[in-house]
Amino acid sequence: MALSWKGARSQVRITEMRVTPVAMADPPLRNSVGVHQPVALRVVVQLATDEGLTGLGEAYGGSARVASLEAARKCVEGKDPFQLFAIRREVPDPGTFSPIEVACLDLAGQAMGRPVCDLLGGRVRDEIPFSGYLFYKEERHPEYDGVDDWGKVLSPEAMVGEARRFIREYGFEVLKLKGGVLPPDEEVETLRQMRESLGPDVGLRIDPNGIWTVDTSIRVAEAIAPLGIEYYEDPTIGMDAMAEVRRAIDMPLATNMCVTSFAHLPHAVSKRPVDVILVDHHVWGGLRECVRLAQFCADFGISTSMHSNSHYGISLAAMVHLAAAMPELTYACDTHYPWVVEDIVQGEPFTFRDGKLPVPTAPGLGVALDEEKFASAAERYRRYGITDRDDAGEMRKRVPDWDPVVPRW
Repeated sequence: MALSWKGARSQVRITEMRVTPVAMADPPLRNSVGVHQPVALRVVVQLATDEGLTGLGEAYGGSARVASLEAARKCVEGKDPFQLFAIRREVPDPGTFSPIEVACLDLAGQAMGRPVCDLLGGRVRDEIPFSGYLFYKEERHPEYDGVDDWGKVLSPEAMVGEARRFIREYGFEVLKLKGGVLPPDEEVETLRQMRESLGPDVGLRIDPNGIWTVDTSIRVAEAIAPLGIEYYEDPTIGMDAMAEVRRAIDMPLATNMCVTSFAHLPHAVSKRPVDVILVDHHVWGGLRECVRLAQFCADFGISTSMHSNSHYGISLAAMVHLAAAMPELTYACDTHYPWVVEDIVQGEPFTFRDGKLPVPTAPGLGVALDEEKFASAAERYRRYGITDRDDAGEMRKRVPDWDPVVPRW
């Protein structure tokens, strides 16, 4: 006799997939390839069901991602959001599948009355520690339509002021400097002044985005070693170069650039270019793949943290649920969120206290769109007419003699 469950639900069906490119106001932050453009591009995925639920996902923006998500619509509509393997077979690209998976998990959580972290294996922590993300920055973009009262930060002294404000307003206990902007010795001096001003208990990291040579990477590592750096992220480009640096220094190396897919993992184990991999569900193919990645890393003695880019609260909610369900998370997660001028989710669901965010307990992701702000972000995308982000191109326009050669030093 077949067994039945009195409380079993009828199968949920995705009736509509909506793909909306949006743009957020982005301050003139600096990195190794230039200055951020006045907008950061994102794509919002909305999955509606026959039961009246709506699931949300968010992806990196750009014309190629919009096109790939539009093409995936026929593979998603009509499917059951619980049957993720069936969708993954038809949408194999990790960056395209990721926002679809997040939206499906949001739907599944709402249907079951459980938060997304419970669908990933259950929470192992109730609040998530984050690392404040410090950027050198220009004064202002002429086209920028957001509020930016941070001013120009292009010296060690100004960066110390930015760091102290991050601690004062958000309580961060760890700070990461986006390097590769000033000459290396000036960035070493920035870290030295930060350590002197902030004291020994604040964790410090630096990420030059692969802009330095192996020799410069080693020299900088030796100079900052007395400062007690948590980890040194992507000082040079490529797995072989990173491995060479790692053999020469006594400091954890981290990456979100040279190990970015499961195909890279055998080489990451054999070459040992890094000690820390920064997971990113947008890149690795979703939340469940990042859980699998963290388990693999732990098996092979590799630590994990979490990468961040300019994003809205949909992605931040997904990151928080993922971090809650990753026992292997070793270091505080990165976050760009303090630089977000206006979110597109309702209310103020994310407030950092002591550098941490609580894990949502509501069903699904625990966030919903603010329709007015969402429409404004979509209009901003149309108004700027930017379909692909080009920070290096923006910098070349503003500094004509700048030559983006990697490595620069």
